[in-house]
Amino acid sequence: MTALDLPESYRAELVPLLRTHVPDAEVWAYGSRLNGRAHATSDLDLVVRNPVDPTQAQIALGRLREALSESGLPILVDVLDWARIPESFREEISRAHVVMQLPSKGSRR
Repeated sequence: MTALDLPESYRAELVPLLRTHVPDAEVWAYGSRLNGRAHATSDLDLVVRNPVDPTQAQIALGRLREALSESGLPILVDVLDWARIPESFREEISRAHVVMQLPSKGSRR
């Protein structure tokens, strides 16, 4: 299993932001914080997916991005919409990712 190189204090701040702004979405982490190339200031790459219909765009990403930029997280968090990235990139992310969030119970459409 792939491990996410992210301090617990960062997770503690990140998880409530995800639950608040994209509660009905799956959120996957990918990139350098999974492949062993991360350093203390590496960004965190996230992709947000609609679990019912992954081709449906996520409308709340703007609010999530704003909340992340205003948060106390000392790293950049880059958030992409699964529905808006090329299939080749989806395949790459699918091969190596960590699930950061599953949809909240009762929030699935």
